Amino acid sequence: MFLICGLGNPGKEYIDTRHNIGFTLIDKLVSFYNFVSYKKDSKKEIFKGVINNNTCFLLKPLNFMNLSGQPIKEVMNFYKIKKNRLFIIHDDLDLELGRVKVKVGGGNGGHNGLSSIDEMIGNDYYRIRVGIDHPGEKHLVSSYVLNKFNDTETEVINKQLDNITKNFEHILSDTALFLTKLSECK
Repeated sequence: MFLICGLGNPGKEYIDTRHNIGFTLIDKLVSFYNFVSYKKDSKKEIFKGVINNNTCFLLKPLNFMNLSGQPIKEVMNFYKIKKNRLFIIHDDLDLELGRVKVKVGGGNGGHNGLSSIDEMIGNDYYRIRVGIDHPGEKHLVSSYVLNKFNDTETEVINKQLDNITKNFEHILSDTALFLTKLSECK
């Protein structure tokens, strides 16, 4: 069993913002793989389904980004999911728009969602990093990540999220193959 979690903030005002790229990808995966709504409460929304013969839960933490770790820890403990079967999808300021990297462990780069997760369960889980570019100056970061993509950026991001979705089955068994498949989509 796998747990795939997209990071974001709840509320209509955050839909389609850079920081909610994890939620956006979860929505695409739910639709593409025909997942069903499984459980929803004030802290989390869980979808259940199968990707390439693997039972998976897709999770959206519904408390704010800096509290993402708590619902992730609860779901992992309840369903006895190991960290090597946890994938966290998040925005990354240090990658160019639409670039994707996958890694296990490492620092949180100042990302509040990752910081919360690291605090709750440690940092040795898979991270699917989706590039959103950097605004250029550190003091602009907070407002930048909470703003929506412009039309050109939206086109780039949507194309890449569609590519990730179509090739997602590969990431569960071979991250290198997944990244190769993404590079072939250009």
